[in-house]
Amino acid sequence: MPPSDRIRDHAGQGATTVAAHRARRRLRADQARQLADLLRHQVLAGGFPDGTLPHETTLATDYRATRNTVRQALDLLRAEGLVDRLPGVGTVVVARKYPHGLDQLMGLAETLREHGTVTNEVRTMGPAPAPAPVAERLRVPAGTDVLYIERLRRLGGLPLSLDLTYIPLDIGTALLGADLENTDVFRLLESITGQRLGHAEITLEAVNADTHSAAVLEAPRGAAVLMLERLTHLADGRPVDLEFIRFRGDRITMSGLLHRSL
Repeated sequence: MPPSDRIRDHAGQGATTVAAHRARRRLRADQARQLADLLRHQVLAGGFPDGTLPHETTLATDYRATRNTVRQALDLLRAEGLVDRLPGVGTVVVARKYPHGLDQLMGLAETLREHGTVTNEVRTMGPAPAPAPVAERLRVPAGTDVLYIERLRRLGGLPLSLDLTYIPLDIGTALLGADLENTDVFRLLESITGQRLGHAEITLEAVNADTHSAAVLEAPRGAAVLMLERLTHLADGRPVDLEFIRFRGDRITMSGLLHRSL
């Protein structure tokens, strides 16, 4: 075989080896993500009552994975701030997420009442001209004053959400003297109007925290937050509460019970 052919043949074998190595790395990364999803559920569901995950060898056996795959999965959970590695102890749960249901219309304090007391820091509150998109959704003339409220909500002192709320002023005026620091707006709306809340339209998406939101929520700049946009109606159908809620993604998990209907 001519030298040039031998060189090309050797180069081809090298390329094949590199491609195979990359394929193995991609496969391990895929498997690590799959395992991280399973372990994340266990962590959030309280599947490790003593707060310590099984040894890597045990996890590898239980999930039929390699030690490297297990380590990579644990690294993913560590990057999320859910677990940490302690010398002489192993992998331990260091944070928890609180469940926020999507199948019931409740305020945050009602949703998390089993986990502690939710407190509100009212950062801004007062009448403000309604931007056109807000006016349209609340069914008021554009430029009409609405009540604007910005609240930082905490559970046990930990910042959970930053809420921006718009309420028609004929209802919102009664909120100006209310105890918003310790009472959900939903309860106050029902008390003021004498009606039950009926339904809400929601949109949920992940967005990157802007500098202001990150600072208020004490989250890393650019961190992913869960943005919940919710338009709540009274039982008679009138829209009364438009909210843009930024939840810390590392402290809240959204869940719901869905029924299939065609």
